[in-house]
Amino acid sequence: MRKAVFPGSFNPFTIGHKDIADRALKIFDHLIIGIGYNIHKSSGDTISDRIKEIKAVFDGEERISVEAYEGLTVDFARRHGAGFIIRGLREVKDFEYERNLADTNAAISDIETVFLTARPELGFVSSSMVRELLSNGYDASRFIPNKVNR
Repeated sequence: MRKAVFPGSFNPFTIGHKDIADRALKIFDHLIIGIGYNIHKSSGDTISDRIKEIKAVFDGEERISVEAYEGLTVDFARRHGAGFIIRGLREVKDFEYERNLADTNAAISDIETVFLTARPELGFVSSSMVRELLSNGYDASRFIPNKVNR
């Protein structure tokens, strides 16, 4: 079975994240959406709220599981028998950052990173953009999947 981990803070989980997960399921047998704690990102919703929301988005899709984790993504992937990490890329600067992470992960593990580029119509959608809209009273519902409560 080909398993992959799709890691992120997912605060909130956006239509861009959903698109990457849906496309990853065309390549892998099982996708583990891993909600990691990142000290460089603001917290917002609790991790348990995010787990519930993402599970609701993929309700009925048995090939997706959602879990929280701490520590290195490669260690989380190893614990779950996943040989791949999925990363979405929206722009060139994302590639530079993600390539460094992928190279580091390759140096310390046998886990491969697979990059999926954002569809052009979703490339501008980010969790931070959605949070900014919401905090200023704007309706951001078109940028988040229907089952995510905002």
